[in-house]
Amino acid sequence: QVQLGESGGGSVQTGGSLKLSCTAFGRSIFSGNFMGWYRQAPGKQRELVAQVTSAGLTNYADSVKGRFTISRDNAKNAAYLQMNSLKPEDTAVYYCRLIITFREDYWGQGTQVTVSS
Repeated sequence: QVQLGESGGGSVQTGGSLKLSCTAFGRSIFSGNFMGWYRQAPGKQRELVAQVTSAGLTNYADSVKGRFTISRDNAKNAAYLQMNSLKPEDTAVYYCRLIITFREDYWGQGTQVTVSS
């Protein structure tokens, strides 16, 4: 019913910035209760880095607080993750997630972020 397309990944040096985009196709995210960004580094479990609810409530992993900002644009059916002051430890595949109901839980395909020192 819904597909999530991700873009914006790439390679940057320490201290650089990237903005990830996640666009939903097939369903308006106005009805989405939760949108989030996760990341998974090689050999590590996937972790939540940022989330925003339909009411605008946000939270962040301690490791990214003050550096990353999650936002959503319902008119564009999109969510974004602005990443500033990137560090090598931010290197991972980043995935967006949309939860509409417990039966409607969608993941993007992932986008690689690589930060070199």
